[in-house]
Amino acid sequence: MKRFVYINDESYQNDYCDNQISNTKYTLWNFLPKNLWEQFRRFMNQYFLLIACLQLWSLITPVNPASTWGPLIVIFAVSATKEAWDDYNRYISDKQANEKKVWIVKNGARKHIRAQDIRVGNIVWIRENEEVPCDLVLTGTSEPQGICHVETAALDGEIDLKTRVIPTTCIGLDSEQLHKIKGVIECPIPDKDIRRFDANIRLFPPFIDNDICPLTINNTLLQSCYLRNTEWACGVAVYTGNETKLGMSRGVPEPKLTAMDAMIDKLTGAIFLFQLAVVVVLGSAGNVWKDTEARKQWYVKYDDDEPWYQILVIPLRFELLCSIMIPISIKVSLDFVKSMYAKFIDWDEEIYDQETDTPAHAANTAISEDLGQVEYILTDKTGTLTENKMIFRRCCIAGTLYGNESGDALKDIELLNAVADNSPHVIKFLTVMALCNTVIPIKSPSGTISYKAQSQDEDALVNAASNLHVVLVSKNGNNAEIHFNRRVIQYEILDILEFTSDRKRMSIVISDSQSGKIFLLSKGADEAILPLAYCGQQIKTFVDAVDKYAQLGLRTLCLGWRELSLEEYLEWSRLFKEANSALVDREWKVAEVCQKLEHTLDILGISAIEDRLQDGVPETIEILRQSGINFWMLTGDKQSTAIQIALLCNLISSEPKGQLLYINGKTEDEVARSLERVLLTMRITSSEPKFFAWSRS
Repeated sequence: MKRFVYINDESYQNDYCDNQISNTKYTLWNFLPKNLWEQFRRFMNQYFLLIACLQLWSLITPVNPASTWGPLIVIFAVSATKEAWDDYNRYISDKQANEKKVWIVKNGARKHIRAQDIRVGNIVWIRENEEVPCDLVLTGTSEPQGICHVETAALDGEIDLKTRVIPTTCIGLDSEQLHKIKGVIECPIPDKDIRRFDANIRLFPPFIDNDICPLTINNTLLQSCYLRNTEWACGVAVYTGNETKLGMSRGVPEPKLTAMDAMIDKLTGAIFLFQLAVVVVLGSAGNVWKDTEARKQWYVKYDDDEPWYQILVIPLRFELLCSIMIPISIKVSLDFVKSMYAKFIDWDEEIYDQETDTPAHAANTAISEDLGQVEYILTDKTGTLTENKMIFRRCCIAGTLYGNESGDALKDIELLNAVADNSPHVIKFLTVMALCNTVIPIKSPSGTISYKAQSQDEDALVNAASNLHVVLVSKNGNNAEIHFNRRVIQYEILDILEFTSDRKRMSIVISDSQSGKIFLLSKGADEAILPLAYCGQQIKTFVDAVDKYAQLGLRTLCLGWRELSLEEYLEWSRLFKEANSALVDREWKVAEVCQKLEHTLDILGISAIEDRLQDGVPETIEILRQSGINFWMLTGDKQSTAIQIALLCNLISSEPKGQLLYINGKTEDEVARSLERVLLTMRITSSEPKFFAWSRS
């Protein structure tokens, strides 16, 4: 299924929904039945309702029914009021978002409208620090490089700014042209995958000659993101309202039960079963006594012709007498205590962040006590346990290790001399570091250059190359410029083979503007790059370097390149363009085409980057482990690197304090056999603590 979005064409805008969002759970018409249904899903509430209904039968109740119905109505009213208040706050939040003023283009001019009135195909303008009101395809920015920076914390929880770029077909369009462009965007139907957007854009003449340009997620601005460090940006609305990627991922909030709630429901059920047993035994005994003894007493009068339900009276009386086993006040007490838990969290000064002036806040008052029931903590490594501030420390180029003695390759005299002497291998290595990336150089009015990078690894590599005098000066559209030893070297960027988690590498095809030669530059994980070495190249030195750096807890990348013939590139470029324009299985098709080019590489070397632990991580993990919580770290690093980091942050203990068991395998059978060996080891040696290192390729 496809969606065709016609840019600036009002005749097609009513084909899709407007931009009104709704996150409310209830309406005025369904609130009462829906809320009661949710409350009566709990067995404890069903029990209280049963007791209250039985007390309406005057023949069996020992008390006034109001003594039960009054508290019951109050309890359910309090819960319903709380739900109504939460939903009202959601309504107010939606209303503010829907009525926020935004700029769109209409009849060639910008005008203010409400965000909820945005239609698919509208061109929307956003200013710095404004929230993106719907899913847009970026068409223009205030930056000459055609980029903008967005904060996606509300979307994916990541606080680092991400770089978004305009499609190549929109490069060079000025503000006036952006008001008048016409074209069509061919994209998938709405989905919730925030990592993928496989689409195509085609602008109509006179802006371009109907050439199809592929779009990716890097060409989009998604709803709930914020524009940062960019004066303005504009884009075409492709998904609006609850059809945005964020809207598709939002579900109706379900009522959450804590472990204590579930336990109380089970206990209520168990007590109710006990009550039934009591009712059956005592009720039967009461009926037997009534029929055999009570009728003999002169002061007790029973009708000989009793109604059929008379046999239920004595058992149900016993049920009502036993109902105090489950006091109705327990629900009120629990709700009150949970509210106090949440307030204590809000007031706790120990979890107040002074740096960001952010206090703790319990967003859900119903599940606070579950914090004390945590048994497992799963965490990633980069940016959570570590600072996500990458520092270039060591490298191995053409078999020579740099930075081993000082721990800082940038201060290694031998490397500095190699750069000064124009060592071919070193210069190629630094060129790949400077160019094989998506980094954008920004030149300040004073002339200093800073870099905007989506990946901290790329930022570390580009800055390291700059410190070694291979400076990426500009990257504008398809052109890049490097300064090296007072020489200006210009390259044309022909194609970018983007990084994916499956490929574990990225490549870039460039053309030397002076010589016209075409080169493929590649970088990635050692297992993704080293097997691509040309036949006969000795890579043992690189393998040893990777292992050595991994044991030091450093992140490693392998760099390579090769020269392409013009005929080879032209044939491959045609296939790459076709794959990049596919709307179905684009990622798989692109990966297949990339493999046709990424081979017989000249492996240049290995880079090693340090990512330091955040302050307090070892102490925090130690406390969590001592409290009986199982701690798991998930990372895409090499296993030896992960183990070293785990040792540094007290996630595991070295021998003899603990034993590290490996569970490795590339297939399901290999992993199963590895698990069997580990279980056998655990049965034999059961004294010391066990730690596990999992790896599955």
